[in-house]
Amino acid sequence: MVGTGLVGGSIGMRLRQAGWHVTGRDLDDDRAKRALELGALDAVGDDRTATVTFIATPVRTIADEARRALAAGLGLVTDVGSVKASIVEAVADPRFVGGHPMAGSEQEGIEGASADLFEGATWVLTPTAGTDADAYAQVRQIIGTLGAEVVALPPDRHDVLVAIVSHVPHLTAATLMRLADVRSEEHRALLRLAAGGFRDMTRIAAGHPGIWPDICGDNRVAIVDVLDELTAALGRMREIVAGDDRTGLLDALERARAARVNLPPRLRTAEDLRELRVPVPDRPGVLADVTTLATDLDVNIVDLEIAHSTEGERGVLILLVEASAVEVLRGGLVARGYRPSVHPIEPPVR
Repeated sequence: MVGTGLVGGSIGMRLRQAGWHVTGRDLDDDRAKRALELGALDAVGDDRTATVTFIATPVRTIADEARRALAAGLGLVTDVGSVKASIVEAVADPRFVGGHPMAGSEQEGIEGASADLFEGATWVLTPTAGTDADAYAQVRQIIGTLGAEVVALPPDRHDVLVAIVSHVPHLTAATLMRLADVRSEEHRALLRLAAGGFRDMTRIAAGHPGIWPDICGDNRVAIVDVLDELTAALGRMREIVAGDDRTGLLDALERARAARVNLPPRLRTAEDLRELRVPVPDRPGVLADVTTLATDLDVNIVDLEIAHSTEGERGVLILLVEASAVEVLRGGLVARGYRPSVHPIEPPVR
């Protein structure tokens, strides 16, 4: 672990629970020592025999730390930064797999770390044409032990989407919280009236502000675009309310309610899975092509394995996907020239 704060410490705790030997370091030596005391690390320092290195530092330092770990031979390297395009471009190595766990907490630093932080969360990986397929598969499997569900996206697309679902919501929550705080100076009872809805909407504003200048700097184009869309949408809502347009208001609220209710559910049981076998040429870029296609088609890949040919020219991707979506992914793969086959999951022998 490079960086032993909230996220790095939580990764270390969960991996140690799963039986991994975890070493780590931090710019703050005292924080690394505290991570050791709290059970996030087995030892402080680098381990030349490491299988994988997680970079859990501020966004602007990730590329340098990743290159340093790769040069030192500290295994495969991945990161947890919430901006991906600039980092992936700066770390041009097939052993690097860009990553971003969509999880967090109002707690700060190693004191807020928890082995359960990523349970049920989405963890984005951003493979490119240059990503080594075995490196991606191994990083993906390790992240699976953290309890997260993996989604593959191209780095630039990740940044656009995360601006919508993470960056702008945080800025919006902070703005709303600041508005309430200013008004509370005039109306002392205001914050006492802040019930469940307001608290839910502004919860993320309690996060540590120190990481946000780097995030907004690196992803400012996507963030500004989404802020413009949000401003325009709020302007339309203002017109609806100002014009007492009850029909328009009900329509807008109903559409929002339907979208919220229909957010995709988490997969609950392994009984709903099918195995999809995809013969592929053993060359760079194929894995990124298949995994990002699945994301485009809204198909969740629950697990992934690579079987290499003894001749070294072809291999087979073995994907576990939800039964309800397997034909969608199979059809998409056929359209791209692949020849996948679907197989049921054999029940375990008792």
